[in-house]
Amino acid sequence: MRSRNPVFSRRGFSRDNGYAGFNAAPQAGGPAVATQGNPYAQGTQGNPYAQPADNPYAQNPYAQQDLQYGTPPQAPATTGRMTMDDVVIRTGSTLGVLVVTAALAWALLPVDDANIGRSYGIGIGAALIGMVLALVQSFKRKASPALILSYAAFEGVFLGVVSSVVDNRIADGAAMQAVIGTMAVFAGVLIAYKAGWIRVNRRFYGFVMAAALGFVFLMMVNLLFAVFGGGDGLGFRSGALGVVFGIVGVILGACFLALDFKQVEDGLAYGAPREEAWLAAFGLTLTLVWIYLEFLRLIAILNSND
Repeated sequence: MRSRNPVFSRRGFSRDNGYAGFNAAPQAGGPAVATQGNPYAQGTQGNPYAQPADNPYAQNPYAQQDLQYGTPPQAPATTGRMTMDDVVIRTGSTLGVLVVTAALAWALLPVDDANIGRSYGIGIGAALIGMVLALVQSFKRKASPALILSYAAFEGVFLGVVSSVVDNRIADGAAMQAVIGTMAVFAGVLIAYKAGWIRVNRRFYGFVMAAALGFVFLMMVNLLFAVFGGGDGLGFRSGALGVVFGIVGVILGACFLALDFKQVEDGLAYGAPREEAWLAAFGLTLTLVWIYLEFLRLIAILNSND
């Protein structure tokens, strides 16, 4: 069974087969992709997206015409399958909603001394609602565009408030610096992935998951100490140690981007249904938010130490 959590186990990883791209590759001169290990294989057994054997649209009516002119028959164009345009459009829509609500929160929720408590409370409330929506979507069998866009809207409110606090009260220009840093990481990982410098395999996946679980566990322990003991907890988010953990967080975010790119690549190669593009957009948005927050925290720590 494939996990539905796009943060700690990306869709496409399977307990039975591992990652789709790790077990089988497209076969030259044969079908578009190998069926073993392919979650979207066209074989009817166990494939919810398989076409019935008696499907009248499964045949190419122009195959004989192709042979008559001495050219090999061409496979019919597939419909209802995820394309790169689908991923780009849905990711752009999700990020667009997030940016718009973040801008509105920045403009409408002031963070001066008289209003910061109310604004911060609204931001934390929006973050909790966004987290619940993200968890619900993560464990759903199918993508829900309404859930994903709602998550983006509430997460945008949280990001707008937090960014305004850091930018106006700690480090002027911090939000723009965090945006530039996030874009740079995205571009760098994409170039490295396309160039083959990053190879996403079982070992890479296992390392990233183990590191992420350890990182989140330490952050939760630090938060508990901060809540019940006061101060900065164990100091994982302040001072020199906070800078180290911030850098580790950015690196983990870059690794998650590589997993996201692998998810998209395999979805395209194995003929994933079009609704999977929403899940790809959801995973990319989660990862970009992670990286942005780590950059924002790093900038705040570095400026608070001046």
